[in-house]
Amino acid sequence: MERNGAEFRFSATSLTQAEFERIKALAFRLAGINLSQAKKSLIVGRWNRRLQHYRLGSFSEYLDLLSQPEARGELQTALNLLTTNETNYFRERQHFDFLRERVLPKARQQGRFRVWSAACSSGEEPYSIAMLLAAELGNVPWEVLGSDISTSVLTTARDGIYAMERARPIPQEYLHRYCLKGTGPQAGTFRVDRAIRERVQFRYINLNEPLPDIGVFDVILLRNVMIYFSAETKSQVVTRMLPALTADGHFLVGHCETLNGVTDRLAMSTASIYTRASRCA
Repeated sequence: MERNGAEFRFSATSLTQAEFERIKALAFRLAGINLSQAKKSLIVGRWNRRLQHYRLGSFSEYLDLLSQPEARGELQTALNLLTTNETNYFRERQHFDFLRERVLPKARQQGRFRVWSAACSSGEEPYSIAMLLAAELGNVPWEVLGSDISTSVLTTARDGIYAMERARPIPQEYLHRYCLKGTGPQAGTFRVDRAIRERVQFRYINLNEPLPDIGVFDVILLRNVMIYFSAETKSQVVTRMLPALTADGHFLVGHCETLNGVTDRLAMSTASIYTRASRCA
């Protein structure tokens, strides 16, 4: 392999504190992500592949490349690698129990029911919601929007194909009704049935920027993502999302998260579940 006519041998590159500060500022500017010092090893592990791809000798060189106007595609790749996408089917099952027992019975007497799964990662959360709605709402029209800042996980979500071990949390009834077992070259995988996939839309949405026109939703889930935001960013993101919530809608966060001190426009219904505060309804 050659670079500028000379032999190029790549070896894993270390990350200086000055380079980390540049990356931290970039992640915050692009996505509101607040990288901690503990993420340095993650950055090295994931970005070293990009340095090798471009035959660069330092993270400073890669950052300089990212600053070029024509590097927009690579900038998205770099951002994809910085985001941690940990998710699972029917994660935090109490939320699904709440929807089934408290929310969906009322939805059966209304018009179209809409749910937004923000920061949806590779699609397990919106597909879990879609299976629940399909099972509970009968002929009531419904739709689910899943959004994320990572284009790579959105590709996985749209395909709806997962390793079989990821199916374990799915209730057996839903697994049989809404999922297809892979055979032949697809053995060891399952795919969400087309009837469910067609009811779930996936879009790239950066919650750190003005939102596109996506309409209003009866339920918004912003779960297990605010832990990466600063207090100021949390407030800005939630404020940006609130116009997309119906007057009697529900806003769900992760069980380890709270909106206390983030906004006074939502009131806690129960732990991690919020509705509009009465004075803001």
